[in-house]
Amino acid sequence: MLKSKERQDAPALGPLGLLRWGWTQLTSMRTALVLLFTLAVAAIPGSLVPQRSVSPIGVTDFIAANPTLGPIYDRIGLFNVYTSVWFSAVYLLLFVSLIGCILPRTATFLRALRAEPPRTPRHLHRLPVHETRPLGGDGDEVLDEAVQRLRKARYRVLRDGDGSGEGATVRAERGYLREAGNVIFHISLVVLLIGVAISSLLGYRGSSLVITGQGFSNNLSQYDDLSAGAAFSEQMLRPFTVRVKDFDAQFELGDVQTGAARVFEALIEVSEPGRPAREQVLEVNHPLTIGGTSVHLIAHGYAPVVTVLDGDGNIAFSGPVPFLPQDGNFTSAGTIKAPDGRPERLAFQGFFLPTAVVDDQGPRSTFPDAIDPALFLNAWSGPPKEETGEPENVYSLDARGMTQLKDEKGDPVRLQLRPGQSITLPDGKGVITMDGWQRWVKLQISETPGLVLTLVAVSLAVLGLCLSLFIRPRRVWVRIRTGKDGSRTLEIGGLDRVDARTGLDEDLATLADDLAKKEH
Repeated sequence: MLKSKERQDAPALGPLGLLRWGWTQLTSMRTALVLLFTLAVAAIPGSLVPQRSVSPIGVTDFIAANPTLGPIYDRIGLFNVYTSVWFSAVYLLLFVSLIGCILPRTATFLRALRAEPPRTPRHLHRLPVHETRPLGGDGDEVLDEAVQRLRKARYRVLRDGDGSGEGATVRAERGYLREAGNVIFHISLVVLLIGVAISSLLGYRGSSLVITGQGFSNNLSQYDDLSAGAAFSEQMLRPFTVRVKDFDAQFELGDVQTGAARVFEALIEVSEPGRPAREQVLEVNHPLTIGGTSVHLIAHGYAPVVTVLDGDGNIAFSGPVPFLPQDGNFTSAGTIKAPDGRPERLAFQGFFLPTAVVDDQGPRSTFPDAIDPALFLNAWSGPPKEETGEPENVYSLDARGMTQLKDEKGDPVRLQLRPGQSITLPDGKGVITMDGWQRWVKLQISETPGLVLTLVAVSLAVLGLCLSLFIRPRRVWVRIRTGKDGSRTLEIGGLDRVDARTGLDEDLATLADDLAKKEH
């Protein structure tokens, strides 16, 4: 019995070999596609779960409603998907993988771009498309005509030999720019990732509610909310001021689509350092551009103007108070606070109704325009509150330490005010007057520094796809073959490199017929 040979173990890769193997795996097209799919899947939680950068209140509410699941989501970064470590890791790996794919493909394409059309195969009749025609006499004119026709059809052409020898051929190739489409498409993905990264790191988006007649200056203290990238700093805010001089809102009054929005326009005055102020109309979906900063009109509403006198007869509050719309007819909820009232502070909470109706459903608005406005409020009072510097929501009332005012029957005081009307509070607590109402608009201010790169990347991607889809790489060879009896034969062979030979048969047949006729 023969003694079996001992199996030899494969040599160890070593650190350098392991790195080379890892780089090869990372830069393969399969890995790039897997990472791209993984990135798309990883972005899904960002659409399903509230994000802290966009809706911090939504995150707080989600955690409060899900005391078990919420903290787990928070620990694994589901409330900050796009800035989480795992999402950034996939993003960077995809970036590196794409670059690793592009470099060798680009080198291969550049070599192919400088290369000559491939040599004529020995057996043209074995090609998917081939034609033969008998010839008589000299074939130089036939080859010259073939060169001209193929060049006219945008082929890159090279002629070998002359028509009197066996090696007389014409080789042609076109569609080599199809690979350029693949390279451009992959480059566009890298540019897209760079643009998104720049916007994520340096961009910002915030909003501010501005009452008509007032303004907004582009600094942090003026924002109601602001979300910005990790590399953002206050110095990046472009200095400018916008003042809302007027706002026009019009609604459909006819029987069809009653109350539908027809016109939302804000007259804006823009001031920039070193430049004269200018006026511009701001509309929905037509933003104002100031340098690289965009100002959008995203919402509007009503701000009743009230004056509150405290128990000592002094003005505790006076001015417009924004109320937030709750439905399509602009039933708006809000809070009026007079913390400086003496001897007691005062607060009011309720609704502003632009077209007020009181029926069995209670107070409500029946039309979004201010046709018959009214203010419906409940009132609270309490001892002065010590200032702690703790932020407080201006749209809701924290009634801790306060008592709701009641009438002689012990029922809560319900105030109904119309423009110009005043009501005295019970027990000499004070007086509240509705002086009128104003409109407010909500502005969104944003800057996306990587937007240009992103648009360029999308354009390049479309261009690359078009080149890849519509350019057909084809090769054509023309040969004059001499038989043993001295007869000459025209042979033409063609190859469509994308297995889409639609039209190639007809093109070569037409070329063969024309060349045969030319020779005669």
